[in-house]
Amino acid sequence: MTRIRGAIGRVVLLVGSLALWEAAVRALHVPSFILPSPSQIGLALYQGAVSGIYLQHSWITLVETLLGFVLGSAVAFLLGTALASSRRVEYFLYPFIVMFQNMPKVALAPLIIIWFGLGLGSKVVSAALIAFFPLLVNTIAGLRSADEDRVDLMRSLGATPMQIFWMLRLPSALPFLMAGLEVAMVFSLVGAIVAEFVGSEAGLGMLIQSRNFSMDVAGEFAVLFLLAILGLALNAVVVLVRRRVLFWDPSQKQASSGPSVMKGSTP
Repeated sequence: MTRIRGAIGRVVLLVGSLALWEAAVRALHVPSFILPSPSQIGLALYQGAVSGIYLQHSWITLVETLLGFVLGSAVAFLLGTALASSRRVEYFLYPFIVMFQNMPKVALAPLIIIWFGLGLGSKVVSAALIAFFPLLVNTIAGLRSADEDRVDLMRSLGATPMQIFWMLRLPSALPFLMAGLEVAMVFSLVGAIVAEFVGSEAGLGMLIQSRNFSMDVAGEFAVLFLLAILGLALNAVVVLVRRRVLFWDPSQKQASSGPSVMKGSTP
């Protein structure tokens, strides 16, 4: 019952915000090329949906995002495991990783386009680069969060380093890993869009650029709305997986109980 009330409250808040937006635009006579009304954006969404153009470009961006997410997450997990397992490896490699992360990916995007072309490869690489660092940091922190007394106990029982990793360190790191994956998924979508801005033959980022050149601001807002929905859906998938994987974690039980838990808590 509490979840239903929460869902209804979200819908009411959304509808009220859109109604206030519509009323403000109409009352102040704001030109559509500056800020279109929700009704104009809705019309642009309908026209794009009927023509099928949104579905085509959304699918391309979704594929780029998922492939970049998988690539960036895999590299981040493997490298993070190596850094967490060896202080020497961390000493030599981690400064270079931080230096590379500090380079703005918008500045690197033109080079990525030159190296990998206008096709799928450049978008996947760009998405992977942005999704890489959050999971790397969480992997290192998670693998080092295991209780050292338990590690010593397993060693005294004759456990190998690989057994300690799979039976103790990795389960202890799962909350950190899932949090990192949740951030990496959102960042991978941002990375794909950045690459599409710089140079692309298809995708929602390219569609935003074309709408911007034609001064179709309502259409541009419509694509931004689609991006927001796509990001929300991808985040929901990761959250669902996190709840399935971390069913034993007390924090997930509190999160699944929703507002009823927050009701008795203090801010």
